[in-house]
Amino acid sequence: MRKVSEDITLDYPELTQLIENMWETLASSEGIGLAAPQIGKNIRLVVIDLDLISEDLPEYKGFKKVFINPHILEYDEEAPQDNMEEGCLSLPGIHEKVQRPTRIHARWMEPDGSEHDEWIDGYLARVMQHEFDHLDAKMFIDRISPLRRQLIKNKLKAMTLGKYRCSYRTKPLRR
Repeated sequence: MRKVSEDITLDYPELTQLIENMWETLASSEGIGLAAPQIGKNIRLVVIDLDLISEDLPEYKGFKKVFINPHILEYDEEAPQDNMEEGCLSLPGIHEKVQRPTRIHARWMEPDGSEHDEWIDGYLARVMQHEFDHLDAKMFIDRISPLRRQLIKNKLKAMTLGKYRCSYRTKPLRR
């Protein structure tokens, strides 16, 4: 997860099956987003399912999307920053506040080949930033203060040794 992921073409081997597997993995872990590096694939592929939070954020009812070769082109410097708690399927049990822009300009492709170049705001912008960070060899803990990182150091070390509890199958974290 510490390598920058590569763009792919739509004829990537077994892409449809890979996407289906990612949806299944995401559902079984009860997450809202999953990036290919989290399952050992160094490619720019992300699935996001915000329907799970639609009770609290009804605008995301039915939102389920695949992002192929996503890139953040720019951050809206005039939009407010938002400081919100994040967690990650790759770091079970760790939650920290992360400050992120509330509006981003992103480009991606869908499995049918349609291309998007859009400004995204709100909670989706946060989730996209979190998941797209994985594609750029970053994790949310890279965006917290050195003091907070020091405070969770023992938890992270335990994870590298495989000492953590999780309701879904994982591989120990390697840093």
